[in-house]
Amino acid sequence: MSDDDRIEWGGVNHLALVCRDMARTVEFYEGTLGMPLVKTVELPQGMGQHFFFDCGGDDLLAFFWFAAAPEPVPGISAPAGRPDVADLTSAIGSMNHVAFKVPVERIDEYRDRLVAAGIECSETWNHDDSEWGLAPTVTDEVFVRSVYFQDPDGILLELAASTRAWRPSDVAHAPMSAASAQAAAAAGADAQAAEGSVVPASADAAV
Repeated sequence: MSDDDRIEWGGVNHLALVCRDMARTVEFYEGTLGMPLVKTVELPQGMGQHFFFDCGGDDLLAFFWFAAAPEPVPGISAPAGRPDVADLTSAIGSMNHVAFKVPVERIDEYRDRLVAAGIECSETWNHDDSEWGLAPTVTDEVFVRSVYFQDPDGILLELAASTRAWRPSDVAHAPMSAASAQAAAAAGADAQAAEGSVVPASADAAV
C-alpha cells in the first residue's frame, strides 16, 4: 500500500463506554480524576445521554447513559476485576480496559492520590518480557509501568507510563489464529487424557 492510499490516522477521537448513573460518572471522572466535562448530548426520544470528558492529548473519553441499558456481566462484558485480584479475560467484542497515558516520573504520585481519594488500586506494575511479564524493579527491559483501578461501574482503568521507545525486538510473536488456538487446545486436551490413562506405579503395587 502506498503512502497516498493509507488512512491518515490522528489518534483516538473518543472511546464510548456505558454507565449506570451519569451524575455519579461525572462526579468520578471530572470531580475525582480531574477530566473536564466538555460536551453533553441528550439522545432523542428519551433514549438517554452522551457526555464527553477531555482525557488529554486531544483525546476524549465518552459515556452513554441509556434509560434501558441491560445489567453488566462481570467476566463477560468486562473483566471480573483488577488483574491483581481477578481474571483479566473478557468476551470477544468487549471493551477490556482503558489505559490513560501519564508521565513515568509521576505515576507513583498519582497512585498515591487515587488511594488517598479512597480508590482501590493495584501496586505499580513494571511490565517486561519475562515469563510472567512483570519485573520487581524498573530495568532496561521494562517498557511500561501501570496502575490498575476501577470506576464506579467496575470499568477497568489503567494509568500507563511508557519507560522507553519501542524496539524492533518488541514485535516478536506470530499472531494466533482461531484455528491454531483450537488446535493447540485440542492437543493439550489429548495430552491430559493420555496422562490420565497411565496407571501410576503406586497404583500397580496396590493391585
